[in-house]
Amino acid sequence: MARQKAGTEFARIARIERLLSGAPAPGVEVGIGDDAAVLRARGPLVWSIDAQVEGVHFERRWLPGDAIGYRSFMAATSDLAAMGARPVAALSNLALPARFGEGELTALVEGQARAAKQARCPIIGGNLSRASELSITTSVLGTAARPLLRSTARPGDELWLLGEVGLAAAGLAALRRRTRPRGAAVERCIEAWRWPRARLDAGARLALCAHAAIDVSDGLAGDAAHIARASQVCIAIDAAKLRAALAPELGRAAALLGLDPLELALFGGEDYALLATGPRARRPRAARPIGLVERGQGVCIDDTGARRALGASFDHFAPSRRKVSGSRAASPRRAGPR
Repeated sequence: MARQKAGTEFARIARIERLLSGAPAPGVEVGIGDDAAVLRARGPLVWSIDAQVEGVHFERRWLPGDAIGYRSFMAATSDLAAMGARPVAALSNLALPARFGEGELTALVEGQARAAKQARCPIIGGNLSRASELSITTSVLGTAARPLLRSTARPGDELWLLGEVGLAAAGLAALRRRTRPRGAAVERCIEAWRWPRARLDAGARLALCAHAAIDVSDGLAGDAAHIARASQVCIAIDAAKLRAALAPELGRAAALLGLDPLELALFGGEDYALLATGPRARRPRAARPIGLVERGQGVCIDDTGARRALGASFDHFAPSRRKVSGSRAASPRRAGPR
């Protein structure tokens, strides 16, 4: 076989195949390298897709190449966690700018491969094309005996948080600073934004006890609003309980950045924690109660005896909003999302 010239489309495809090849995965009959993949599946299929676009979700100067690949894959896989699903396989579409080097491509795909291995979700195919900016689109397929929905929260449920919120928004705010403060707390927040992890095991456990769930990608307040709207309920967040659930590093980093940790937690996005509702008696050990589901509509927060309504999450198409990575945490409102 003739050797492909380095940097050509087919040479790059061959490189991607080598980087992503591995042991056969359960349920995969034909993987990467053919016109299409072939899967065997039992039970309900859970299918999602997510895009990460340069200049919208990230800037390359803030991320090493492997982190770009890693976080794009985890962002997509987090949707399966929110549905209580276990991954089967994924497809990846890479759109590369003209001056995207071979080393950059290798690093990006190695990051994808690392995330796929951690998530136990092999990448079994995809597409490669040229574009004006770097874009990674990941489609993930999973299975769930009882998929969790947004529309099945019930009045009387507790509101549970699994994972940490606010760290990624603080990390993004630090990266946006021309001169950013130093310290372990700030670095922890930056790492949280660069290297998120889908909470697949937690999602699978929630499928056994929760009524409804969502992943926190657009900010806790905004994603709670998605549940409230779909379930036609009111979600009341307890500010004291939410503050108690926040990582200590968030408070320290927020102080250095001049930001409010509660605002970062409520409106910052891309932590990929899980927000769920369910009966108090069935609360998982890892879940922290941060509020209640009530009759009514919308999302509110109870803070020092006063109740106030919370605003909407990030909107890609709202006028005058430019998102780089998804957080509004560095905007005048100091808030966040996807």
